[in-house]
Amino acid sequence: MTTKTTPDGRPVPQPRATERDQLEAWLDFHRETLALKCAGLTDEQLRTASVPPSPMTLLGLVQHLAEIERNWFRRVFSGQDLPALFGDGEGFTLSPDRGIDEVMAAWRTEIERGRELIALASPDDCGPLPELPGPESDVLGDQGVSLRWIMIHMIEEYARHNGHADLIRERVDGTAGV
Repeated sequence: MTTKTTPDGRPVPQPRATERDQLEAWLDFHRETLALKCAGLTDEQLRTASVPPSPMTLLGLVQHLAEIERNWFRRVFSGQDLPALFGDGEGFTLSPDRGIDEVMAAWRTEIERGRELIALASPDDCGPLPELPGPESDVLGDQGVSLRWIMIHMIEEYARHNGHADLIRERVDGTAGV
């Protein structure tokens, strides 16, 4: 089957694929949407917090999503004990010495490592949840979390932040709806 793409080159998820293929396709679609929202901008533009009063930037969003990829696929699903990539654990804090090339490389590396770790896993396979502070531990408990749940959560995480990225990008250079 030939993969259809949007005019900007993102692969369109197939409407009649398996559950696993759909989850992977929608996650990849949203990952590529984030990359598109950052494409063609200068370092200064990528660091522009353009929706006051929020300090959120496109570069910070890419860092944050690299941390999120690492957290859910490597730490939670695979149980790896890894430090934060960008110091603060959330990824939003920018460093003057770290530009888009380094951040994108780290983000793409986390995506690839996550893909490798889940390649042979079933959506029903579970990873251990770390101890969570507050109400999350009451809701999720300690029984672990399925790969299905993680992938749906990742799609939601990217979709939400792509909305933020769309507003930031439009404010930075007028490009909307990428």
